Amino acid sequence: MNYYQLSPDQLLKIKTLGELKAAGYTSRSVKQELRDNLIQRLRKGKPVFEGIHGYEFTVLPEVERAILSMHNINLLGLRGQAKTRIARLMVNLLDEYIPVIKGSELNDDPLQPLSRFGKDEVATHGDHTQIEWLHRSERYTEKLATPDVSVADLIGDTDPIKAATLKLPYSDERVIHFGLIPRSHRGIFVINELPDLQARIQVALFNILQEGDIQIRGFKLRLPLDIQFVFTANPEDYTNRGSIVTPLKDRIDSQIITHYPKDIATGRKITQQEAHIKPEQEKVEVFDLAKDMIEQVAMEARNSEYVDVKSGVSARLTISAYENLVSAAERRALLNGETATHVRVSDFWAIIPSISGKVELVYEGEQEGAASVAQALVSKTIRTFFKQFFPDPEKEKKKTNSAYKTIQDWFGNGEHLDLLNDASDHDYRAMLDRVPGLSDLVKAKLPNLSSNEQYFMMEFALHGLAEYSVVSRKNLERGIQFKDILSGMFSLGANEDDEE
Repeated sequence: MNYYQLSPDQLLKIKTLGELKAAGYTSRSVKQELRDNLIQRLRKGKPVFEGIHGYEFTVLPEVERAILSMHNINLLGLRGQAKTRIARLMVNLLDEYIPVIKGSELNDDPLQPLSRFGKDEVATHGDHTQIEWLHRSERYTEKLATPDVSVADLIGDTDPIKAATLKLPYSDERVIHFGLIPRSHRGIFVINELPDLQARIQVALFNILQEGDIQIRGFKLRLPLDIQFVFTANPEDYTNRGSIVTPLKDRIDSQIITHYPKDIATGRKITQQEAHIKPEQEKVEVFDLAKDMIEQVAMEARNSEYVDVKSGVSARLTISAYENLVSAAERRALLNGETATHVRVSDFWAIIPSISGKVELVYEGEQEGAASVAQALVSKTIRTFFKQFFPDPEKEKKKTNSAYKTIQDWFGNGEHLDLLNDASDHDYRAMLDRVPGLSDLVKAKLPNLSSNEQYFMMEFALHGLAEYSVVSRKNLERGIQFKDILSGMFSLGANEDDEE
């Protein structure tokens, strides 16, 4: 019977080298294993990298081609572009179990032992050599490259304790304590942020990638290591902190460029998949527009003149922002003893902490700089979406019977509206209902909304009109105030005089 036709339960019953041979086991390199299993998945139309969105026609086909070519891979892209996640998902292309010589620290193949220990075991016990089974989850090793990573960490060093315990000279390879790379034999080894690795450490990787040779304090061991290398790198690192030395880059067969989501729908899919929404937060209703606005904030940030484009805007921004948006509504419901609620446009001011910590400004200024930019990004997002739902305010200003005339006149008569952050849903609706013409505007343009969504759009309309200077908006300590644009300008001037 062929080994590959055995079930996991049958495999785990095989305990010796002789039994393994009788089962028809044949050795494969890890790259051949990845290639064979990828071929099977592609032929059967099974997904290869589940949970990765937006790369279906760009990055993932290139990764699959690299695996088919049995290449070492470098994933090059800005932060938050799923580079590490792709590397981790490659584990699913490994066989579920592989046999190793029992007690081996280098995952020795029973048919092709690598280490001195493995060779001695087979020479001594022959077909009675004990084997154990290694699950694919244990064949993945990941190391974050930092300036303090040493050759000993990655490759190994002599161990004086071993030498003393075994009473062996330092010239004996059995006194070597192997590093992460040799211990990843027959598996996947990932180095994240490769440029951060010191140049002399990168040089130590040359022969491992090319020949399988390793050198440890004068030892030159011929260890034909069987490893699938995956590196990740941020192009910004090349100039800020380090670079990939040219000979090493030359030995990495495929360099694949990653990117951010190219449209809102893809971004939403990623955010909804990754955001950690607790079961008790399911009571918070989040409308489609609110979800789209979260993604638009990130897109505005990536195109902003104030945000360093070379640093990137991670997908973690939208994930954190969505979690904060839901939590803002949840907190309000808890304060008011409500069992259910929905997000409001004013809740978007609660996502500012999620933005300010995740954008690098072109010009670093005072501490409030990032928060001000974050507020501007939310404002631009509202402005971007407003004309998709309501008439262009610039065009309406030229009309005698503007769609916004009733609303504008009410504010012009000295009225104002204070929307408090912690107001109950009942009070929130009552405040919006005070503005004549606001409900009619939403019903005329969006007639099929639910009651909750109608009030969300009523508030959205006010924020949009403020962005187009039809009304004024002022941030209060406990909420937001809307009033006539002229009185808003006069009050602003008065405040400035008071400050002087």
